[in-house]
Formats: sequence, structure tokens, C-alpha cells
Amino acid sequence: MSYPLQKTDDEWRAVLSKAEQFRVLRQQGTEAPYAGEFDKHMPDTGVYTCAACNAPLYTAKQKFKSGCGWPAYFDNIPGAVTRHTDSTLGMQRTEIVCSNCGGHLGHVFKGEGYDTPTDERHCVNSISMKFSPEDPVVGKKTESKA
Repeated sequence: MSYPLQKTDDEWRAVLSKAEQFRVLRQQGTEAPYAGEFDKHMPDTGVYTCAACNAPLYTAKQKFKSGCGWPAYFDNIPGAVTRHTDSTLGMQRTEIVCSNCGGHLGHVFKGEGYDTPTDERHCVNSISMKFSPEDPVVGKKTESKA
């Protein structure tokens, strides 16, 4: 699939600050559970952006405590995330990627009884994201966008 922002592997390596970021974002890797900086990060406001291209992905208001070991969101900013079928590991899951650059974020799970508006859990690798207490598009503190 083609995304608006295209780069070669060498260009991505130059942009991403850690080899682990390249492995997760560009090679569909997964960071260890409970190891990411945003797993227990629960701000009242702010925006989580793609670590590769800075596109806004999730608001702080969409985040919830799921106990899965990775940051969890019940929904994304409209149009920010693209879903693909992932048949690796002998199972069928729904992979989620940044709609701007195609960077691997994690997987989305449905119907697991979450007390959220969507009954979904977007299970996202912390290393795939950055956090800003301000909305990077308008440059001010964010309000509830959920």
C-alpha cells in the first residue's frame, strides 16, 4: 500500500532515533510488554503523534488503562490510522499503521468487553509514538476530542 510520506529504508533509519524504532515502525516489530514509556502515561490532555512522521494519531482522552502492557486507546483521531489484516504468527489480527507514513503502530482488538465507547483496544507500541501536551496542528493545549 502507498502512503503520502514515502522514504527509503536508509532515509527512515536517519529519521528514527533508535534501531528499535526502525524495527517496530518499519519491520512490524513489537516492543516488550510493560517496557514502553507510555504504558502507564495517563495525561488529561495532549496528543500522541507518529514517531516517524509526527502525524497526530490519538488524543489523551482516547487513552484508557487496559492492563495489556502497551498503551491502549479506544479510538484514533479520524483518518489517522489505517487497518490491515495481519496473518503472521498463525493467527488473524488487525494491524494498525500511521495513515501518513505507513509506520507500524500495533494491533486493534474488538469485542473484548472493554467499557469504552467503541469496545475496541488499540494496542500501540510506545516506541511508535511521541507525546505532546499541545496539539501539534494548532499549537495549543488540547481539549477533549473523544
